[in-house]
Amino acid sequence: MAPSFDNESSLFNFVVRDGNGVKGIVDSGISKVPQAYIQPHAEQIDKKSASKCEIPPIDLLKLDGPNHDEMVNQIVRAAETLGFFQVVNHGVPVQLLDSLKQTAHNFFSLPAERKAVYRKEVSPSPLVKYGTSFVPEKERALEWKDYISMAYTNDDEALQQWPIECRDVALQFLKTSHEMVRNLLEALLGNLGEELDDSKIDAFIGKKMVNMNFYPTCPNPELTVGVGRHSDMGTLTILLQDGIGGLYVKVPEDVDMEKKGEWVEIPPIPGALVINVGDMLQIWSNGRYKSAEHRVRTTSTKSRVSIPIFTSPLPTQKVAPLPQVVKKDGVARYREFVFSNYMN
Repeated sequence: MAPSFDNESSLFNFVVRDGNGVKGIVDSGISKVPQAYIQPHAEQIDKKSASKCEIPPIDLLKLDGPNHDEMVNQIVRAAETLGFFQVVNHGVPVQLLDSLKQTAHNFFSLPAERKAVYRKEVSPSPLVKYGTSFVPEKERALEWKDYISMAYTNDDEALQQWPIECRDVALQFLKTSHEMVRNLLEALLGNLGEELDDSKIDAFIGKKMVNMNFYPTCPNPELTVGVGRHSDMGTLTILLQDGIGGLYVKVPEDVDMEKKGEWVEIPPIPGALVINVGDMLQIWSNGRYKSAEHRVRTTSTKSRVSIPIFTSPLPTQKVAPLPQVVKKDGVARYREFVFSNYMN
């Protein structure tokens, strides 16, 4: 007989403290979503009413040839409208992408006690955190996901401190994507009149983190969410989706696009990576680039994984709209702050 999980403290202990995660609830044989995971009606995702975003992916191979300017324009246009776009020929081997997805499934299939050693309260490393939901102790409705988060300082620390089951592929993903991230940032910042050289790169992407997210099958996917609506805090996010899909983006209200204010799905494209603008890039651009709200739906048919890389400034970095953009716009839409204060 499956446990009922009606008592919130026993659910919290089982899922969070004992490290079972949402996967543990599903493995226990539940037939309906526990009350703590049911989202308010306004936050539930209606798959039937959302349309797919059918924008073709940007071919990054063409950045190196005679079509360079046209490709930069495509990247800029995507950042100025939806804030999300997909890229192919990005330099990350497709075999590595397949390996990342398999590794994520393998990691979350480990016994709970093996994952629980990385819980925030007990993790042997400040770089690694295993958890579920976003802030489970504070949320009114929990999210249907488990994750492992690995902060990057340098290769040696990653190899010593990241979980042995996923460190090698995660580190390879981070390293093989670096040139792509740099090229995208050069295009986006160059369009704002800012040159990206080695001395400045840490100001924009000095902090990096790789997450592996796991969305177990859900008996009532319409009642809960894998991730609730949010925008990403950092500079750029690079996301590997699997073939199942479930990523929804809200079309910003202030852009020249159809479906303003509506949620659209970003369908998975084999071999592609999803790129999205974070809050810091929106602020540096004085609001030109859009850090769009997005969220993730769950599914009843198959467990889903996604692997994002989050890039952001160093915590001590001061952030404000770029002076040349403010000069052009005649007004600064954001005041200066220190990134760590923003995160807090």
